[in-house]
Amino acid sequence: MNSFGRIFRVSIYGESHGKEVGVIVDGCPAGLPLNEGDFEMDLVRRKSGARGTTPRKENDTPLIKSGVLNGKTTGAPLLICFENTNIRSTDYDTFKDTPRPGYADFTAMKKFGGFNDHRGGGHFSGRITVGLVAAGVIAKKLIHPISVRAGIKEVGGSTEIQKAVAKAIEKEDSIGGIIECEVKEIPIGLGEPFFDSVESLISHIIFSIPAIKAIEFGSGFKAAGMTGSAHNDPLIDVNGTTLTNHAGGINGGITNGNPLVFRVAVKPTSSISHFQQTVNMKTGEQVKLVVEGRHDTCIALRMPAIVECATAIVLADLLMLEQRFPRIFTGTVESTN
Repeated sequence: MNSFGRIFRVSIYGESHGKEVGVIVDGCPAGLPLNEGDFEMDLVRRKSGARGTTPRKENDTPLIKSGVLNGKTTGAPLLICFENTNIRSTDYDTFKDTPRPGYADFTAMKKFGGFNDHRGGGHFSGRITVGLVAAGVIAKKLIHPISVRAGIKEVGGSTEIQKAVAKAIEKEDSIGGIIECEVKEIPIGLGEPFFDSVESLISHIIFSIPAIKAIEFGSGFKAAGMTGSAHNDPLIDVNGTTLTNHAGGINGGITNGNPLVFRVAVKPTSSISHFQQTVNMKTGEQVKLVVEGRHDTCIALRMPAIVECATAIVLADLLMLEQRFPRIFTGTVESTN
């Protein structure tokens, strides 16, 4: 469905070309200082405008409609919405009958019987991630001093980001990328064996981000080619600090106190200017399709903030479950430990 978390619970809503998109956050403690300005930094990082991103620009001004009074959270659910003002829905009329290759048009049509909102990708659009970022901004404030930082490692198979993007623009094609995320100051003991391992929960929310195709923790796929003697991380003190970090900060699904490190693969944007083969769903005939509209050459450029915020949501929920979460009272913070 559209909700994630057990105590710190996040529900996203909206469609790309609907009136608004947004998020409902339930379980946020009372007394957390919060205002619209807190969201600006991560929303700007997610925004379009840079070379290689979509020409569609939205103000992305957060409207906090509930859960905050006099600059502090009340303990009630937070409703934060973002109005859609820059839409051109006619660009997507063709896709009702001729689904775009690589996109969710076909599966959405079949799953929802043709009642899905096809405009701009509807609820499958990357536009929906603005709500995820809003929830993550709150989570980041809650988990402080834990820091979550993500950055672009490469795009289009190259570490020369701007050159790779420029080449893709010239070819009127799209490229993917790899994002690396590192979490520092994370306590030992978050997560559970098996189904609620830290890897499981982070992977769950990360794969809710459109265009994510793979994830790896620590040495990841390289571990398959390593020996145990090379992959094992030697302990160097009683606090669990290790000489190397091939485990990515996790053993047995539980954080070990070392930096939590993972990488995600972002696919090339499906919407490209080249002719592509598809099928007219009404006639059954194969047709050539050129995708109109405004799209990202490299959606990975906007991903770091989204990946950070999604990760923070998981950590906020885990800290609450472990009862290690700071309790907030009248503007002061008191630890439960």
